[in-house]
Amino acid sequence: MTRRWFGSVRSRATLAATLVVAVALLAAGAAVLLSLRSDLTGQAESEAASAARAVAVELSDGRPYDKLTGLDEDDRPVQIVDERGRVVAASEDLERVTGTGADTARPGDPGGRAGGDADDDADDSDDANGSDGPDDDDPAPRGEVDSDTDFSTGTATIDGTTADYRFAAVEVEFEDRGKFTVYAGAPLAAERSAVGTATTAMLIGFPLLLSVVAGATWLVTRRAMSPVEGIRREMAAITASEDLARRVPVPATHDEVARLALTTNETLAALESSVERQRRFVADASHELRSPIASLRTQLEVGAAHPELLDLDGAVTDTVRLQTLAADLLLLARLDAGERPGDARFDLGALAREHAEGRAGVTVTADEVPVAGSRAQVGRVLTNLLDNARRHARSAVTVGVRAEGEWAVVAVADDGDGVPEADRERIFERFVRLDEARSRDDGGAGLGLAIARDVAVRHGGTLTVGRAPAGGALFELRLPRAR
Repeated sequence: MTRRWFGSVRSRATLAATLVVAVALLAAGAAVLLSLRSDLTGQAESEAASAARAVAVELSDGRPYDKLTGLDEDDRPVQIVDERGRVVAASEDLERVTGTGADTARPGDPGGRAGGDADDDADDSDDANGSDGPDDDDPAPRGEVDSDTDFSTGTATIDGTTADYRFAAVEVEFEDRGKFTVYAGAPLAAERSAVGTATTAMLIGFPLLLSVVAGATWLVTRRAMSPVEGIRREMAAITASEDLARRVPVPATHDEVARLALTTNETLAALESSVERQRRFVADASHELRSPIASLRTQLEVGAAHPELLDLDGAVTDTVRLQTLAADLLLLARLDAGERPGDARFDLGALAREHAEGRAGVTVTADEVPVAGSRAQVGRVLTNLLDNARRHARSAVTVGVRAEGEWAVVAVADDGDGVPEADRERIFERFVRLDEARSRDDGGAGLGLAIARDVAVRHGGTLTVGRAPAGGALFELRLPRAR
């Protein structure tokens, strides 16, 4: 069932288009989500870095921890950790935190001074009482803020609410107190919410879009393939009816399907012509064979009944004619079957002299011109042309062989009445005789010139007829010269 479903062009095209669009949508969706997440994370990092650096600047100026403005923000956790990993200051509402490297969320003494040691300052009466600042005679030490910012991801619990944060870490170094690291976080809730919303929209929208693509592809392919189905139905009807005169419908789209229909009709026309030609050939062959066979049978029956009346010469003549006709029919059948002529090289001039030798009234002027093909078939062409010219000549036949560019040309001319211009193509049809009054014995079966042209065409050449200088017929055989 699956093979049957995907056996149609429509279903395969729909599946392919849907898969391509699905892959493209998945790639585009992943790129959008990654870009959105990267942008929102970058925005959170920028906010966290700005907050951390602001607290670091205040801390480097020697401001006490309880006076740092960044520790008062309710939605942004801030921690200050010394170089020994102890929390020395933190946001007021910060309960728990991860991602800052500290073990605890809040310091043991949030009122200490920057760079101060909680244990060392426990006895300091001003700090223990929550002093707002240093003594005027004891200025606070200043630190140096590092230009680099490090980032990490963690969680923080503020007023009982836990959320994800992106933390920025900025170091502040004091000459006498060592290093302190300021951690400030920016919430990632917007990033999580935006990515989740976008993911949900894609999960809902992608299937709908793929359904639209599949449906549109199915309909478009169905419309595009409907002319092909029409062509198929008509071809099936033609095959069933064996009526080669019928033609398939040609859509008015001027596309590949229309060209397919035109080519199909041309093929049907050629097939119809071939079948009609074959039918005529069989009918004419049967007609031509009937006469010599009937004549031979009559003579044999007479000879059987009256031996003294047997015409042996006539019987031999009919037998030879029957043999020649059978040989011509076999040669035409081989030519129609597409028999290749071969590629043997031979001299066309020598072949022409050979076939003209011993014929009275035939003059040969032949150059040496090499050609390739079947020597026997080309010799048969020369024999047919010479027989035809001798049959219609009054007194003389001339044969000329010459090279003309890329062609080898054989010209056979006679001084007879010639061929009327209207019949110069018809004489190459099978079983055609221009002189219907001639006897069959004198005129032949009308296959010689048809065989000659078919052989010429099979060798890549041509055979035409025109008017000779002496007024008779001039047959020109052109064959490609051998390289």
